[in-house]
Amino acid sequence: MKKNLLNLRAKFKLFAPVLFLSAMLFSCSSEKSESYADQYKKEQAANEAAAPAEEAVEDDGKGIGPVKSVEVGADIDQALAANGKSLFEGKCSACHQLSDQKIVGPGLAGVTERRKPEWLMNMIINPEEMTKKDPEAKKLLAEHLTQMTNQNVNEQDARALLEFLRQNDKAN
Repeated sequence: MKKNLLNLRAKFKLFAPVLFLSAMLFSCSSEKSESYADQYKKEQAANEAAAPAEEAVEDDGKGIGPVKSVEVGADIDQALAANGKSLFEGKCSACHQLSDQKIVGPGLAGVTERRKPEWLMNMIINPEEMTKKDPEAKKLLAEHLTQMTNQNVNEQDARALLEFLRQNDKAN
């Protein structure tokens, strides 16, 4: 009998920590689990509230970055668009479709009709700063929950990508 009592005490000593940790985990969990998107939005709101007020940026629809003015003609520059297509396939197509279908980032159908050429080029060249300061880029980040990767595209290549996107939009 004494031996059984010792075995029972030894088993209790082994299982007591497991029971305690299980009880702690259960008591910490909430009844309603939030989706990742809800958690992200709450974190973003908290970060914005806690962050020092940034200098107000006037939204002229051109975005934040080095591109202040872009001249686009009525006709598509076919050579520039061909270069843009090659760049798109190598740097952009893993995350973007030329249709309205979302993969990781938004579909790009009609993007040249919704955004100014300067905005598009600045987003391509400068995605991190755009998603921190530009109102439309902030909305896209909140909607798609993925920061656009900086592909180290220069202004010439961004212009070629813009021309390819214009060609895609004119074709559809």
